[in-house]
Amino acid sequence: MSKLNVALTIAGTDPSGGAGIMADLKSFQARGVYGMAVVTSVVAQNTQGVQDICNLDQKILDEQLKSVFSDITPDAIKTGMLAEVETIERVSQYLNTISCPYVLDPVMVATSGDRLISTEAVEALKEKLLPIATIITPNLPEAEVLFGKELKDEAAILEAGKVIQSKYGVKNVVIKGGHLEKEAKDFLFLEDGEVVMFSSERIHTKHTHGTGCTYAAVITAELAKGKSVQEAVGTAKHFITEAIKNAPELGHGNGPVNHVSYKGD
Repeated sequence: MSKLNVALTIAGTDPSGGAGIMADLKSFQARGVYGMAVVTSVVAQNTQGVQDICNLDQKILDEQLKSVFSDITPDAIKTGMLAEVETIERVSQYLNTISCPYVLDPVMVATSGDRLISTEAVEALKEKLLPIATIITPNLPEAEVLFGKELKDEAAILEAGKVIQSKYGVKNVVIKGGHLEKEAKDFLFLEDGEVVMFSSERIHTKHTHGTGCTYAAVITAELAKGKSVQEAVGTAKHFITEAIKNAPELGHGNGPVNHVSYKGD
């Protein structure tokens, strides 16, 4: 049997299964990649919002990271919810010991609108993690935080992507345009200066819980398999479109997407 490629997610939990490490592991599995997970925060959340958050003690976080990095070397790594400055600093120490692709999903606010990390953590993220990421995957509100201005149209997004790259030393940026009013268009800013757009039909649904986690996790899985950044984002776009289109309509709020509906290569 051929060796499985390995992806690691470092993120928070979601007991309802739609977001966080639960969504990441489902996405890794769906893309044929062996998934590992280090928990940063235990989050009480569901389709209706975030009820409570417990950020893990730094000692157990460090022990989890040590357990993984001393035993199974990942082919790609994704980070999601990193709620505290100390967590970001600790994770960055481990990321700096390995040369595999690193996908940074700058999780700041849940789909429900609940804020997930502190202002100080956002600043630490900018300083410690953005410069070492292979690609970052902000949605429009997250890109606005990094850019410092509101993004109302395509021209503003095109400016923001280039500014984020130069300001923070980020290699590749994909700004997800799911919050735009017309078509769902994503903008990939490659490190060679090229800008590639990925478009899909807009699906009118409230069932989008965990879309950001899922999208970034698919990119991570594809990079773990040796795909290029552009190929990985293209697959993630197709994957998330089908996942939203075939959402199982679970829960009383913003339901999760379908992690097993995409049948592409």
